[in-house]
Parts: sequence; structure tokens; C-alpha cells
Amino acid sequence: MKLTIVIVNYNVRYFLEQCLLSVEKAIAGIDSEVFVVDNNSVDGSVAMVCNRFSWVKCIANKENVGFSKANNQAMRVAAGEYVLLLNPDTVVEEDTFRKVLAFMNENPDAGGLGVKMVDGKGVFLPESKRGLPSPETSFYKIFGISRLFPRSGRFNRYHLGHLNNDEVHEIEVLSGAFMLMRKSALDKVGLLDEEFFMYGEDVDLSWRIIQGGWKNYYYPGTRIIHYKGESTKKGSLNYVFVFYNAMAIFARKHFSQKHAATYSAIIRIAIWTRAFFAILSRFTKRISLPIADAALIYLLMVVIKNVYAESQKKVYDADLVMPAFMSYIAIWMLSVWMGGGYDKPVRPLRTLKPILIGTAFILIAYSLLPENLRFSRALILFALMAALLVFILNRAVWNLLFNHSAGWSDKVNQSVVIVGGSSEVNRVKQMLEQIQRAPLYVLSIDPGCEVNGKAQSLSLQNLEEIIRVHQIQQVIYCARDIASSEIIASMSGVSDKRVEFKIAPPESLYIIGSGSIESTLDGSMMDVNSVQLIANRRNKRVFDVAVSIAVLLFSPLLVLIQKRPIHLFKNALYALLGRYTWVGYSSNAIEQEQLPKLKRGVLTTTRSEDGAYRRKMDILYAKDYRVANDLRIVTSNLSLLGS
Repeated sequence: MKLTIVIVNYNVRYFLEQCLLSVEKAIAGIDSEVFVVDNNSVDGSVAMVCNRFSWVKCIANKENVGFSKANNQAMRVAAGEYVLLLNPDTVVEEDTFRKVLAFMNENPDAGGLGVKMVDGKGVFLPESKRGLPSPETSFYKIFGISRLFPRSGRFNRYHLGHLNNDEVHEIEVLSGAFMLMRKSALDKVGLLDEEFFMYGEDVDLSWRIIQGGWKNYYYPGTRIIHYKGESTKKGSLNYVFVFYNAMAIFARKHFSQKHAATYSAIIRIAIWTRAFFAILSRFTKRISLPIADAALIYLLMVVIKNVYAESQKKVYDADLVMPAFMSYIAIWMLSVWMGGGYDKPVRPLRTLKPILIGTAFILIAYSLLPENLRFSRALILFALMAALLVFILNRAVWNLLFNHSAGWSDKVNQSVVIVGGSSEVNRVKQMLEQIQRAPLYVLSIDPGCEVNGKAQSLSLQNLEEIIRVHQIQQVIYCARDIASSEIIASMSGVSDKRVEFKIAPPESLYIIGSGSIESTLDGSMMDVNSVQLIANRRNKRVFDVAVSIAVLLFSPLLVLIQKRPIHLFKNALYALLGRYTWVGYSSNAIEQEQLPKLKRGVLTTTRSEDGAYRRKMDILYAKDYRVANDLRIVTSNLSLLGS
């Protein structure tokens, strides 16, 4: 057997599906085997592989054993002359495997090989070729000096910035996203070191291959897409600790005691420095808009109060007015938060309804106050106008500064190019419409046709001009009709990197893009009010907390109608802590695989025994979520709250 491909998966079913579709085309005519090792995913990955890719050898672990151990499970039984470790968030060209195998055959000194990688927008990924992370090299990388001198052979040795991206080079470190190795080299130097749970294992094995007498090569004769960061969230603090600790393990293994100590010191400094700035950056981003809202509203309210008081010849008690103003601001901000006014991307018009609701609450509360605590309804109305002005303008300015667009409403209408044949174009268009992202207009490109203005069918070669003339915001490639090599070449050839590129795999329920996955369960799942939207998840959580508190307050009465009273307190406590939700799905776990994830429900959408009906009710519940539906289910089933 010529080639063994090993793919380790953990909860990235949508990327894995696309990866396997590209692999299936690329292995045609090659004596090969493909392993998928699943690390206890809960997103239905194993079922998808078994049902759709019967030719894949699937190893389903019952726990997350880590990247190294999972790869080794397949490599120990690999029969290929060459072994390829491939990330699930990749797409290979149709001739990728033929080209890399030919190169390895022509270069018997090659123990390992990496290829040219591009991200989801066709931009070259510098980790395609890397140098050994020595203490000096790591210092320049960790503290950002390499970014200042990207072409320097010394300061950016980590990414070998001095080497041409389009030429073959001998390198030191291969990327674990695409790591082709000669089986005879692995037999001599060993497999991945399982002391590395994730990250660093590719560096360690690459270095051992070189120490074993072979060479590692960077080969740009083929390209792959690597949706960098999708299978692992690289912006998290956990990533910082795991990655740099992996580098410390590498130092202990391969550096002298003196150098290892120096490296470890650098690592420790880097970990805490990165952690501090990551926390600071995240905190600053989260509070900057709320602080700007509160400060500007307060300043405007003070100005309005002073002007109004002077014009009306009134004197307001500062001990009464200022706390009232702070209360108004708190109520408005809470209303806006619950209404999604702080959700990303921020939308100015999304704040209108929450502000009006908050104002209604303020007026009701004001009317209930004793006469001596009421000072002016007019100031409340003036303050309302100030709040509307600040909330709307702040978000408009925010979007102009960071998104280069006002982004007024929640509608996500875009100018879209769908690249593919007519049937696939229509299927993708329907998917977009069903998730209420109806395009402003669609330009269908059939790459096999000449320009035909009447049918709006344009040539793929004209894509750059189409994007410029029509101000296209999104390009979707139909993978059934367009070769992976053409997709990668097309993405890389578009100079405007603000354009969003996505791929629609054939017969798939997903449209895959870098940092964005859109599901269309049963052709209609991702509605605008889906239960998985941030605002609805928050509203559902607030509802769970409120019901839990109410249940505990009225428990002396509720226990009288429960069959298992003790479970009433258990359910209320678990819902309060977020382990349960009061209303969950009624279908079984397998039927829930394509539904947005929910916690275990105390109550369910229906009590019917009919499986098909349960499934339908779950889909309707998830597709068009309303807090009112949860309230109806809870109030109709008070005797079952302790079930």
C-alpha cells in the first residue's frame, strides 16, 4: 500500500465532512487507506463518517486522548509506505497526493514533507515552513520582534521568512496540519511523543526525523486550505498555556540543560505576559462600549437637566435626581443587553425596542413611587431621547471604525456570487433564503460556460472584476462543480481580502467558511430566531434562572402536587447552576444530532410517544424560539417540575 492518511477529529463534523470529500477525490487511483480517529466528539461526527464515508476506517475513542495518542492509534496499524497526518479543517487539491508522493519517491533522503497552506481567504500561512524554536528564535517570535522583520533570516527564523514561499526548501519543522512522512523513517525514530497532549508534537517528531538522518522539505507544488484555528481555538487562554507548555517539554527533551533552563524561563515569562494581555484585551473590548454608553448618556442627562431646570426656573435635589439618573441608565443598559444590543456584530437599530421597553418599566416604577420622590416625567422623556441618540450613534460609529460599515439592522443581506452549475447554485440560494440571509442579488457563475448576460452566467476568470464592479461581499463555491485546485487558485487570486469566501460541499447541510459555519437543518433549521442565537441563548438562561427562583420561593405549595418532591429542589438547583434547562428536546440523543445543543430539559417540547411528531416539535421549537413557549410549557406542567 502506498499511502495511509490519518485524520484526528474533535467536534468539527462540518469541516471533517468537507475534508473527506476532498480526500476522496485526491486518493482516486492511489493504493491508500484513510483513518479517522474521533476523540469522543458529541456533534455526530462518528455517525456522519460511518453513514457517508463507508470506505473510511473509523476509530471512535470514548474519551479525548489528545492529538498525539489518537494519531499513534492509527499509525501503529498503518500499512502505507507513506503516512500523512492531516487536520480535519483542511481541503486538499485533487492532485495533491500524487504530487507529494512523486516528490518523496524522487528524493529518497526525504523523511518528511509539508506543503503550501492558505487560509480560508486564500492568504499564505507562514507556518507552512518553520525553523526549530531555539531559545533565540522563540524569543523573537514570542515578543513580536519577528513581525517587525518578516523577511529576516535571523529575527523571523521561526517562520523562515527569508525563504521564498514558491520554491522548494529544506526545512526543520513540518506543520501537523499536513505532515507527510516516510514509514521507514517513523519505524526508526518512533511515532508522536504522547507526553504532548496537543501542540509541539509536530516540532518534536520533525526534529527527530532530522536527527535520524533524513531531511524535511517544504513543497509548494500543491496547495491546501487550512482553516487555521477552527479545530482549536487559538485565541483562548487555554491555548496559550497548552502551546507554550508544549514548547517547554520540547526544550527539556532536546536542548542542553543550560539552554533548556533559559528556554523555560522565556516560556514562563511569555505565558504570563500573553495571559495578562489576553485578559486585558478581552476585558477592554467587552467594557469599552458599555462604558461609552453609560458615560455619554449620563453627561447628556446632566446637560439636559441643567438646561431644563434653568428654562423652567426649577431646582432639583441632586441627592434625588442623580441616583435616579443612574437607575435609568442601569435599566436601559440591562434592557439593551437582554435585547442583544451588545451582541457582535453590534447593530444600532437593535437597541430601539429594548430602550422603549426599559423606558416603559421606568415610567411604571416612577408612577408607583411616593409623591415626594417624583420630580419630573419630562426629564425621563428627555433622557429617553438622549439614550436613543447615544445607543444608536455609538454603534454606528463603532461599526464604521471597526467594520467599515454602518451595519444598521439585523438583516444580513449581501451581494453574493455563487460559483457552480445551475442546480447547485439554486440549492445554495435556497439555503441562504431559508436561514434568512437572502442575498441582495446573486450572480451565478458556471465555470464551464462562456459569458451569457441574459442568464447571468459569467466566467470564473472574471471573478476579480465581478467583485470590484458589483461590490461583492461574499463568494460561495459549489464543491460539486468546482475542483478544489480551482477554488484555492480563485481565492488566492482575489486581491480584496475583505471578501468572505465559503464552500458548499455537495449534498451537505453546511456552508463552510473561515470562522463561520451555517447550518440548515432539514433545509430550514437556521431561521433568524433560532434557539442558538446569542440573544435567545441569553433569554433562555434568564428564563431558567427566574423560574428556578420562583420554584424555590413557591416550593411549599408546589411540593404538594409533585410525585417526587425532592426532585423539585434538585431540578431548580441544577437549572439555577446551568446544568439543566427547564424546557429541552423530547427526541432521543441520535435524533438531536443536527439540532442546536441544549442542556438536559426538566420538561420537553411534547409528551407524545410518536417519534416523528417529537422530532417535528423539536425542530419547530429550535427554529422559532420564544420565551413565551417556555413559559407556556412550564405553567402547563407544574405537577411535573419534580420529574
